[in-house]
Amino acid sequence: MPATNKKKQKQGKDTAVQGTNDSSVVSKVSAAAQGYFRDGFLRHFVCKAARRAPLINRGYYVRWRAVDHCVKRFLQITENCPRRQILSLGAGFDSLYFRLHAEGLLDRAVVFEVDFPDVARRKAALIGCNSACVPLGPVYVSCDQYRLLGLDVREESQVEEALGGAGLDWDAPTLILSEVVLTYMETQWSDAVISWAAKLLPQSLFVMYEQIHPHDPFGRIMQDHFLKLNSTLHALRQYPDTAAQTQRFLDKGWDQCVCLDMNDFYLGLLPEEERCRVESLEPFDEYEEWHQKCTHYFILTASRGSLTAQALLTHPPVSSVPCMSPSQSPAALRAETLPTEVCVEGLAMASTSLGPGQVLLTGGSSRGGRGAVTRLLLRGQAGWRCACVGSSEDWGKRVFSSYLLFVTSLPGGGAVVYGGRSSPLNPIKSLLKVTFEPCDLLEPLGPEDQDTVKLCVTQMACTGDPPQPRWRHTAAVVNFLFVFGGRNESEAVLGDGAFLCLDQQHWTEIPVEGTAPEARFSHSACSYQGGVVVFGGLGRGGVPLGDTVVLRPTATGFCWERLKVQPPPVPRYSHSAHVTRERLIVVGGVWLHPDGVPGVAVIDLISGSSVEFTLDTTSVPWPLMLHSFCSELTDPEEPVLLLIGGGGNCFSFGTHLNPQPVTVDLRPVLG
Repeated sequence: MPATNKKKQKQGKDTAVQGTNDSSVVSKVSAAAQGYFRDGFLRHFVCKAARRAPLINRGYYVRWRAVDHCVKRFLQITENCPRRQILSLGAGFDSLYFRLHAEGLLDRAVVFEVDFPDVARRKAALIGCNSACVPLGPVYVSCDQYRLLGLDVREESQVEEALGGAGLDWDAPTLILSEVVLTYMETQWSDAVISWAAKLLPQSLFVMYEQIHPHDPFGRIMQDHFLKLNSTLHALRQYPDTAAQTQRFLDKGWDQCVCLDMNDFYLGLLPEEERCRVESLEPFDEYEEWHQKCTHYFILTASRGSLTAQALLTHPPVSSVPCMSPSQSPAALRAETLPTEVCVEGLAMASTSLGPGQVLLTGGSSRGGRGAVTRLLLRGQAGWRCACVGSSEDWGKRVFSSYLLFVTSLPGGGAVVYGGRSSPLNPIKSLLKVTFEPCDLLEPLGPEDQDTVKLCVTQMACTGDPPQPRWRHTAAVVNFLFVFGGRNESEAVLGDGAFLCLDQQHWTEIPVEGTAPEARFSHSACSYQGGVVVFGGLGRGGVPLGDTVVLRPTATGFCWERLKVQPPPVPRYSHSAHVTRERLIVVGGVWLHPDGVPGVAVIDLISGSSVEFTLDTTSVPWPLMLHSFCSELTDPEEPVLLLIGGGGNCFSFGTHLNPQPVTVDLRPVLG
C-alpha cells in the first residue's frame, strides 16, 4: 500500500477513535444527571445531553467510580509529598481536573492531559481559555495546576520532550491514567507506552480501564461493534484476560500489578451502602447484561516504587465461586442448529412441552418490543416448524412469566401462565388458564400450510390469600402449583413460597418444615418425586447462587432439604433446568466465573455428584447467548434439549437475539 494511503487510513482510524470520546462523555453526563455520581463540569463538554438507559448509566457509573477510587487513593498516599502529578493519556473531554480542583484535592498537584491535537483544540475552546487561541507548541492550556497538550501519545520522543517542556517532574510521584485509550492502538505502540512510563517515572502508579474476554458471545459482539466504528480493540488479541494484562505490566518494567474485573470491583470493593444507593436510583431489570458488561471490563493498577505500591487496588475477599478444574469438564456437548430453518427470536419467553415434538411459546420481547406472540413448534418428518396459533383472548404483554403444564386430572388438560411483568414497575397479576380447541392437541395436524391451533385463554378467578405479584420466579407442579421466589417493583428479591390448588383454584396454606432456601430470582425449579428441586438464582446481595435444595413431600406437607453436591457447581442464574433419569440438567445462564460461559451441569440427585460440561458451539454460525432463553426436553425417550430464544442487550454495543433454536444431545451425559 502506498505511504499516502496508509497515512490516510491511519488518520481515518484516529478520527474514529476520537469519536468514541464524544459518545462517552454524553453517557457520563447522563449518569451524573441521574445521581449516580456528582460532576457539575461534564455537561459543559456536550452540545446536547441525552438520557441513556439504566444499564448504560450503571456501566458508566462503575467505570467512573473505579477510576475515582484509584485517583483518590493515590492523592491520599501522596498528600505529604512536596509535589505530585496526574498524567491522563487520551483524556478526551474528561472533567477530572475540574472536579478534583473543586473538591480541594489538588494541593501541590498538577494535572497533565494529553490527547490528539484536534481533541485538545476543541476542549480548549470549550474551556474558554484565552491561551487556547495561540497554543504554545503542543500546549493548548497552561495554568498553575493544569496543562492540556495536543499530542499523539504513540510518538514517545515527542511526548517526552513536550511533557518535560510543560513542567512534568519525572521524579515526582505520578499517576498515569489510561481510560479505554491504549487498546485502540496497535499492540506494539501500547506496549511501548507502558514501557516508557515505567522507565521514565520511577515513582508512579499506572491506572488502566479497558475491555477483556473477546472470544465468548458477548465479547464477539463487543468486538464487532468497535470494528464497525473503525476502532479495533487491538489489545484483546494478545491480552484477553486479567491474568494476561497483569503479566503484561510486569514484563514491561512495573514492580507490582493488580487487575480486577468490574464484578470483583463492584461486589468486592464498594461498600454495601453505596451499592444499595446506586441500585435504588432507577428501575432496573437487566441483571444478565449488567454482569456480563462487568465481566468484560477491568480496572488495573501497576506500581513503580515503594510509595505508590500503597495505592494498588486491594484484592476482594476470597471468592466463593468454585473454579472449574479440567476434570470437571471432561468433554464438550455439541450444540447443533436445526436441519430446517425455523426463525424464533425472543427474550424471556415462556415455554412448555405439550408432548413429544410439541412446544408452546408465548410472551417475552423481541426486536419489535414486548408482545404476546404465541407460537407452537412442531416436529414432523421434515423437521421442526412453526404452527399458527389463534387465541380467544389477549394474553397481555409480559416477560419473565412462568409457564407450565396443568396436571392431567384437569378437564381438557392445557397449561397455566402465572406472573411476569410488562415493565420493571408493572408486574402482571393475572393467572391464565390455556386450553386447546380441539382439546386433544396430540392428534396429528394437517400439512404445513393448514397448521392452525386454536387456544382458549381464560383468567382464573382464585380464592384464598394470593402471593405478591412477581416475575423472574418459578412455578412447578407438586400436586399443587408451587410458586417460589422472584422479584417485583417493591421487593428486590423474594423468598416466599405459595401453593395453589388447581382443582379448586384456591391459594392454600401448606405446612413446610426445614430451613427455607435463601431468597432468589431467575433460579430454576423442577418437579421431582412429588416435590421440587431448586437450583441457583441471583441472591439478595446480587451474587449468583449455586446451591441445590429439594422440597420433599411429607405426611403433613413438605420439608426443605439441602442437597450436598460435590464438586460444587459454579453458581449461576438465568439458566434453565430439567430433571430426567434422577439427574438435574442445568443449562446455560450467567455466572461471574471468568473462564468462558456456562454450558451444561449434570447433578446426580441420588449420589450428589456433579460434572460441568462445556458447550461446543462451532457449528452454530452466530454467538449463542444462553440467558433469558427457554429449553424443553422434546422426547423423554430421546434426551435431546431444544434451546429456544435468548440473547440480550449487550451494553451499548447493540442487541443480540439468537435467531433460531438449537439442539443439545444429552445421550453422552445420560448414557
